[in-house]
Amino acid sequence: MADSPAQPARPLRLNARLAARTATAALLIGLAAWAGSWLAMRQGLAALEQVAAQRLEVAATRLDAQLARFDFLPSLLETSPEVMQFFMHPGDGQRAYGVNLYLQSLNAIAGSDNLYLVDRSGTAIAAADFALPGTPYGRDLSYRPYVRDALASGRGHFYGLGVTTARAGYYLSYALPSQGAALGLATVKVDLAGMEQEWRQLPGPVLVVDEHQVAILSSRDDWRWRPLVALTDAARAEAAAARRYGPSSLAPLGWRDRAEGDGQARRVQVDGRRWLASTRQVHQGRWQLILLDDEAAVRASARNWAFSAALAMALLLAAGALLAARRRAIRQHLASRAALQRAHDALERKVAERTAALQAAQDELVHAGKLAVLGQLSAGLVHELNQPLAALQTVSDNADQLIQRNRLDEARDNLARIGRLVGRLKRLSSQLRLFASKPADILGSVELLRLVQELQQQLAPRLQEGGIVLSLEGLPATLAVAGDESRMEQVLANLLGNAIDALQGWPGPRRIEVVATVADGRARVAIRNNGPLIADTVLARMFQPFITTKPAGKGMGLGLMVSAHLVREFGGTLSAHNLAPTGAEFVIDLPLRRADLA
Repeated sequence: MADSPAQPARPLRLNARLAARTATAALLIGLAAWAGSWLAMRQGLAALEQVAAQRLEVAATRLDAQLARFDFLPSLLETSPEVMQFFMHPGDGQRAYGVNLYLQSLNAIAGSDNLYLVDRSGTAIAAADFALPGTPYGRDLSYRPYVRDALASGRGHFYGLGVTTARAGYYLSYALPSQGAALGLATVKVDLAGMEQEWRQLPGPVLVVDEHQVAILSSRDDWRWRPLVALTDAARAEAAAARRYGPSSLAPLGWRDRAEGDGQARRVQVDGRRWLASTRQVHQGRWQLILLDDEAAVRASARNWAFSAALAMALLLAAGALLAARRRAIRQHLASRAALQRAHDALERKVAERTAALQAAQDELVHAGKLAVLGQLSAGLVHELNQPLAALQTVSDNADQLIQRNRLDEARDNLARIGRLVGRLKRLSSQLRLFASKPADILGSVELLRLVQELQQQLAPRLQEGGIVLSLEGLPATLAVAGDESRMEQVLANLLGNAIDALQGWPGPRRIEVVATVADGRARVAIRNNGPLIADTVLARMFQPFITTKPAGKGMGLGLMVSAHLVREFGGTLSAHNLAPTGAEFVIDLPLRRADLA
């Protein structure tokens, strides 16, 4: 009894050991995930930076080439006597008009946006666009940095919005000297919108920032004229005096440097999104070209690697735990064998009961399937026998009337036709049992015109009763296709009968045409009527069983399904289409007989 207070000590030790092992496993899994993520992120960013460096080199070279393309143009005007004389006589209107035309021609040849002259007071005295609205011609531009710099040092560079056109451009000015003094300036404006258009084809955003870190060029319109960070008061004052950025609010982009890349790239955040920024100095160091690549794909890969590493560590730890558990399981095996055997026996009983139940359900399903197949086969048999029986009834009635009228020759013809119909019924009864199987014999040759003419005679009473004209002019006399004559007769009889049914009650002329064309070793036989259109909902399911547009009791919706099946056995297809403005056609596409192919 004195030892009883010490009994809880063992469970406490077990709980503490379990907690320590759990904490250690969690720490190892976390370290594996961190290592996988760090390695994948490092490799992914390095690969991304390498690809970006190639795009950056191309973009920088293209931009510098575009800027340098027009360097010669302002200095070229120094060689023009007319231009130099005009600076000495700026008030000469005729000379001014000639210089304007000269600038206009030179600007058009060079492909620059504008070309103009500025006197020493900063006023534009001639321009290529002198006759257009928004021209700088006659305006005071002395506040522009490129004017001040060129008058002071001989050359000036500037990028900003045009004060007269509100179109951005790069301005390059060049002092035109005479006897050691500048007579004035020649200025060329270059449109760099084409570069922005090219950058839009690159995977990520591209921008160029000036000395104030303001985005003066950008593949994204909403980033243009926005500084990377907020401008100082002095920078705002200078930009306002030079009218660099026009009416832009200069709202910062929210650019924030996050970390340095492995190379020259930086990891930054812009408007809450993370990018890898690759930069390069352009325009002789005056501007900075920045290419941004989204880190999302790299981060996603890093997450996958972290998950994989954590999973691998978890599996490794689980394998160790399983080995330890196995040792314990072996010790417990003998004691638990009896319990496992009882559980096994109970499970076997449940499996046997469930198997018996499933077998009963399967037997019921098979029985139901047999009943469904039997019903469909019976319906198909009735449908296939209905047409020749109806024709047999009509021909026998006619034969009786002909005998009563002593027209024996015609009666003999009808009796011969009855014999052929009986033969057809015999063939049907022998072939319907092959409906679900593939024919083993080689297909024969079917002469379509003769077969359709026989059907025309059988259907003559229905055609006359409905006032329907059946035209066979489009069916060549020598056309023969590969197939079985009796089955082809079933198909054509069904399609012609359906066409007659479609024209019942149709106002105006009623016409059925059988037209055939031959191409690429195949015959395309179309049976057309000028009756009503087939509804789209019916047309989409036309060849499914039990789909019909006929009134109840007039059709079972199996004829077209059977016909399509028979045509497929001949290596062909059966399709249905609406015509315009009215009517429908059923098209049989079949291979020609072998003799015609040879």
